[in-house]
Amino acid sequence: MTAQLHGILTALTTPFAPDGQIDASTLRRVVDRSIDGGVDGVVACGSTGEFAALSNAERRTVVETVIDQTAGRVPVIAQTGAVSTAEAVELSKHAEAAGASVLMVVAPYYEPLTTEETVHYLRTVADAVSIPIMLYNLPVATGVPLTPDLVRRLATETDNFRYIKDTSADMAYAGQLIHNHSDVISTFVGWDSLFLAALTEGSAGVMSGSANVIPAHLVSIHQALQNGDLDRARREWAQIYPLIDAITAAPYNAAVKTALDAVGFPVGRCRKPTLDLDPEAAAAISAAAAALPQLSTAK
Repeated sequence: MTAQLHGILTALTTPFAPDGQIDASTLRRVVDRSIDGGVDGVVACGSTGEFAALSNAERRTVVETVIDQTAGRVPVIAQTGAVSTAEAVELSKHAEAAGASVLMVVAPYYEPLTTEETVHYLRTVADAVSIPIMLYNLPVATGVPLTPDLVRRLATETDNFRYIKDTSADMAYAGQLIHNHSDVISTFVGWDSLFLAALTEGSAGVMSGSANVIPAHLVSIHQALQNGDLDRARREWAQIYPLIDAITAAPYNAAVKTALDAVGFPVGRCRKPTLDLDPEAAAAISAAAAALPQLSTAK
């Protein structure tokens, strides 16, 4: 049985070589960076991984590479949502066969669906696999919010809907899931600036693109909370918040890659049409990264 997901999950960035192709060797180093930093799981082909800019063949390659490099050290969550049900089913079956622990499934994007169309899509994907599924609430991209009542309906009527990632940036919504529906589904908040709020509110964990950059810092805060040391968690959060704020204030995927550059771990540029950050945003990220505290073993 798949272990229950919890804690800090890195939404892995996808490195690209100068010719625009996936840089598989750097992707392996990205995986190791997060695992060495102590995270509790990694996510392949999420939004931070620029999945929408990848072909289905490339998405399969990324998932296979991440699973191989992880080598069972932490769970791998594969994002397999697509613009058509057939594609999502194909990608989901592939990820399950490749060894993914959990699937994360975003609803089709671009063309907003009705609620019932969304439900039918999600159930069709769920019926095609046997491993747990994480719903992905991303209404800004899909046009369809997964309301708390709908999430409960899905979780109670389909056994493998076990988790939800909320990227609505609405802590009130996440709070409803955490407090009213945790008996049927575990909530992960996917908005970096809500990291501390989500964990103190009682979320099962957080999914963060910033964990590519500062995995050990985020893990340290989580450990402080688990140890009941809220003061330490707040202190450490205040120290890294300027970087989190700078990343979330800029176009996100480019900001994560800019931050990795700033800490000496270059992963290439985003795929176009995403462009490099403007100089002011890049400078803000670099300055915040330079001010990061050194982690101490004495907590």
